[in-house]
Parts: sequence; structure tokens; C-alpha cells
Amino acid sequence: MGKPEVRHPPGGEGPPEQQGPLLSVVIPAYNEVATIGETIRRVRETPFEKEIIVVDDGSTDGTAQAVEGLQGEDLRLVRHPVNRGKGAAVRTAIGEARGRIILIQDADLEYRPADYATVLQPLIEGEADVAYGSRFLGGPHRVLFFWHYVANRLLTLLSNAFSNLNLSDMETGCKAFRREVLAGLPLREDGFGIEPELTQKVARRCWRVYEVPISYHGRTYEEGKKIGWRDAIRALWCILRYSIAD
Repeated sequence: MGKPEVRHPPGGEGPPEQQGPLLSVVIPAYNEVATIGETIRRVRETPFEKEIIVVDDGSTDGTAQAVEGLQGEDLRLVRHPVNRGKGAAVRTAIGEARGRIILIQDADLEYRPADYATVLQPLIEGEADVAYGSRFLGGPHRVLFFWHYVANRLLTLLSNAFSNLNLSDMETGCKAFRREVLAGLPLREDGFGIEPELTQKVARRCWRVYEVPISYHGRTYEEGKKIGWRDAIRALWCILRYSIAD
């Protein structure tokens, strides 16, 4: 497992110790050349002081090269030499982030940057430490995959039982955190297990969690969706493990 290669904007040498921008948008990306450019464009359009950190997780389709063509002072690219998984990419990005709020944005446009104002409002107003964008609270969404929906609701129910939260969408890929929250979490999961791991560890530390409605444009496996039934089994294991230990 090689050391990540980091490309900073001109004059930058990594996350400074002092206060950074309001928002760090971290984007884990694996073989998303078809959507990464549009994702970055939409993130840049959001009206927040921000930095964008893309972690190319060993892509073989030119994703990293597409990001390099878009680089500017607001964008940093980190490259994993081999594919390690979403959780590993998120952990790498968190280590690079300097924003006061850190938001996870998938590279596939299933989650829309236009919803950032809704997601960030509880954090900016000081009412929350963590905000989850829920696909099940009334926002518009593409209708797909009944059994994915069932699995998500069952995993969320089990997660709630162990965390004593009342979330509607534990597996959402749109999560935002005050910097202090993530600084105190020893994250370990390399794959999609990062979602239940984050939830259980946030709950155990009694951080204030808000949930807000967002839109969702899910995609099919033919369109590049990657999560599968093995990830659901791993999520179940993560809920049980991280509800009792780090």
C-alpha cells in the first residue's frame, strides 16, 4: 500500500495549523471520469468560502487526469496508488482538510451540491455538530431499487437501535461535520463501512446530530453504481462493532 501522492495549489504545502476556510468539500473518487468534472463545477458554484479535496482512489480510467485539468487555488488532488476503498479515501481527505466544516461529497452526482445550504445551516447556526442529508425526508429523488431501499431502512433501524439516534438515512453519502468532531474520531474502515462507523462513533460521543431533506439522483449499476450486498453485510458488522468499541 503506497503513500498517497498529494498535489497542492501553487505555494501550498499542506493543511496549515491556523484557521482555514469555512468549508472543506472532500470527494472520494474511483473511476468517475464521466462525472468528476461536473461534480467539481457544481461544487465550485456553491456560495461558500471553501476548498475542494479530491482523493483519486487508484482509478484506471483517467479520473485523476481529469481533475488535474481543473486545478486551481481552491482544488487539491490526492492520489492513492492503488484502490483502497471509500473509507480510506475519506480518511486521507480528512487528513488534508483545513476547513471549519468538513462535508463528504460523492463524485457520481447522486448527491447534489445545490443542497449544501440546507445541509450546512444547522452547523453554521451553531445548532448541530453533525448534519446528515436524508434521501427519505421528502426531497425529490429518482425511483430505483426496491431491495436497496429495504436494506437501507433495515440497516438504519439497526443502527438507530444501537446508537439511540432516530435517523431516517444512516447510509447517506451526504454528511457534514464540524472539524472538531472528526478530529476526535479514530476512523478505521476502508470501504463503505465508513458510513455506519461514523454514525456509531458520533453517537457514542454524544455530538449533536441534525438530519435535513436533500434531493437524490441514484444511478444504476450500468451507470456505475458500486455498492453491493457484501457492503450491507459489512455495514451490519460495523454497526455491532463500533457501537461498543473504537
